[in-house]
Amino acid sequence: MLLVVGRIGRAHGVLGEATVEVRTDLPDERFYEGAVLTTDPTHFGPLTVESARGHNGVLLLKFKEIKDRTAIEKLRDVLLMSDVDVEEEFDNDDEFHVQQLLGAQVITVNGERVGTLTDVINLPGQDLLAVQGQHGEVLIPFVLEIVPGVDIANKIITIDPPEGLLNLGGSDGSI
Repeated sequence: MLLVVGRIGRAHGVLGEATVEVRTDLPDERFYEGAVLTTDPTHFGPLTVESARGHNGVLLLKFKEIKDRTAIEKLRDVLLMSDVDVEEEFDNDDEFHVQQLLGAQVITVNGERVGTLTDVINLPGQDLLAVQGQHGEVLIPFVLEIVPGVDIANKIITIDPPEGLLNLGGSDGSI
């Protein structure tokens, strides 16, 4: 499965290095010298990692195909993707990639359909599930107390929402 592992940020220096917003828990396994990364949009890649180093807590990458600052500046906000075997990636059923969750149906523990998962928003304190339902988007904290079940195989996420979380303006309290 092709997974987003980073996003190219600002240019750093004049030799074509760039800051990278890391979107993987395994940066050392994704951004090593010689790693070939697919890009989105695809016409910017593939890109081969020439060097990877940390600088003040930020990952800096240099690509073999990019020779100077002007060239790397044109790649700002380009997504970097890596081909990952998700079946062998994790030993624990509670671990998964965001891309495996997208499109999942979200239901309550009582079986009521809430909507379809459209995004997982990564915040410093916790992640949020963005769910598109009949009455618009609702954001659900992605914590065990509220999301007790994630069934990757069947693409179903079960939630146990606290009172008021799903009230989207309906006077009858319906979802």
